[in-house]
Amino acid sequence: MKNVTVSGREASPPLDATLSSENLPFPAPGSLPTFSVSRGDLLPREPELRITTALLLAAGTGSRLQPLTKAAPKCLTEVNGISILERLVRNLKEQGFKRLIVVIGHLGDQIEEFLKDDTCDLQIDFVTNPDYATTNNLYSLWLARHEITEAFMLVESDLVFQSELLDEMLYPDRMAISRMLPWMNGTTVELDACDGVTAFRSGDDAAISAEQYKTVNIYSLSLNSWRKIEERLFRHVSAGDRGVYYEVVFTEMIADGSLAFDGIFFDSSQWYEIDTGEDLREAECLFFQTLTSFDGSQTRQTDSYPVRA
Repeated sequence: MKNVTVSGREASPPLDATLSSENLPFPAPGSLPTFSVSRGDLLPREPELRITTALLLAAGTGSRLQPLTKAAPKCLTEVNGISILERLVRNLKEQGFKRLIVVIGHLGDQIEEFLKDDTCDLQIDFVTNPDYATTNNLYSLWLARHEITEAFMLVESDLVFQSELLDEMLYPDRMAISRMLPWMNGTTVELDACDGVTAFRSGDDAAISAEQYKTVNIYSLSLNSWRKIEERLFRHVSAGDRGVYYEVVFTEMIADGSLAFDGIFFDSSQWYEIDTGEDLREAECLFFQTLTSFDGSQTRQTDSYPVRA
């Protein structure tokens, strides 16, 4: 187990300002023939690479879930006696993950203590966001950059979901989406005919007529995609945009064609995003499961899903 504390105040060295189209080691723009490419050709894909590393963003205060989050971090909130974090670890292990990187902040020592024991062969590495109270998840994602050396799955710390939903998320450049239901809000996306993501939309964007799909906040990223995202994160952090969501970066990059995602549909009856006390009550109605240890020494009961009115 490794613990990495990152201040984030150091700036990456700027790109060489002397580079220009005249001295670059390849032909100048306009001197090469142009080709027509499809969305899937924009980024090299790695279909043979199964992802075994996950990054959990768990630094926030979870203010909308108070008073529960005054005494414990959001990911340790229990849903029917099982914390969000324990469910996540269990799901990752079932899917063959080997490493979990956790960005901590608010009451992060409790997360470290929770993960210290009983995680078996899952490697746990921590990154600390010391400015968690004044920043948002874009900054937490930026701070994790030194720990990311391979393709990985990005997960937020307020999600409960069934393990089998990850089956199609184990390969790079995919994002989990869901058909909209009345309880859902926040960021949505638009898709093309092949379920490729064509646009991100904020929750207050009312001028859109295309069909929208809810983001589940689980993304699988190739290392190539991550390097492009890292560069864009650097621009925002350097400009002082530390209090925004990383979806700002995804929105920009999907729009300019530098990032591509395949949408993977999650059954809306098998996942829930917990932001408020009402969300917690709804999730507890949705998920029923016998508590088991990480090593599976106790008998596990299959989740059941009641029909929601």
